[in-house]
Amino acid sequence: MIATTLELGLEAAADRPARKTAQAPTVFIVDDDISFRESLEAMIGAAGWRPQAFASAQAFLAHSRVAGPSCLILDVNLPDLSGLDLQAHIADGQADMPIIFVTGYGDVPMSVRAMKAGAVEFLTKPMDKDVLLAAVRDAIGASLAAAGQEEEIRTLRARYASLTAREKQVMAMVASGLMNKQVGGELGISEITVKAHRGRMVRKMRATTFADLVTMAARLGLTNAAA
Repeated sequence: MIATTLELGLEAAADRPARKTAQAPTVFIVDDDISFRESLEAMIGAAGWRPQAFASAQAFLAHSRVAGPSCLILDVNLPDLSGLDLQAHIADGQADMPIIFVTGYGDVPMSVRAMKAGAVEFLTKPMDKDVLLAAVRDAIGASLAAAGQEEEIRTLRARYASLTAREKQVMAMVASGLMNKQVGGELGISEITVKAHRGRMVRKMRATTFADLVTMAARLGLTNAAA
């Protein structure tokens, strides 16, 4: 039987053992309805995630950011800052925190605005608990993917920072498709010298193929040219 309210799903969720650890993803809840908020906390905890609930957007913003994968279940209509306004605020500095909107009386324009701004789901109360849990799983997955991409970029930037000024020039030119001889002509150095700079640059960047180097340069914003 499909549950028609969040509360009807609590018993089923509780049947699964909680697997909360220090590394467990955090599910933030911002909703001014205390009964709904507490029901969500119970369900999220039973599913093995770490719930943190707040009654207002301002209370959420005042809380210190938790490291690690996370998502936010956010009510559209809040007593202070609206859910849509909070979404805009989060987008400025916490893009790796996917948002699931919930509302008791949403409309199409509201949902369209939320989804265009990056929300992963827009659900109307009362909701099926399986739908909500699936949305949370997808959001946590998106958060993990975003965190992985950010880590990759940080690693690339650290490697790039280790290059000399000349190696950086060679990397940008080679990735844009110039041959060693052409790079030498542009920089006023010999082809042999270009090869030496290129070899050191490739080792420092840990590029295994030319295509790999081009991808790195593009991700670092060094060139928009394709070889």
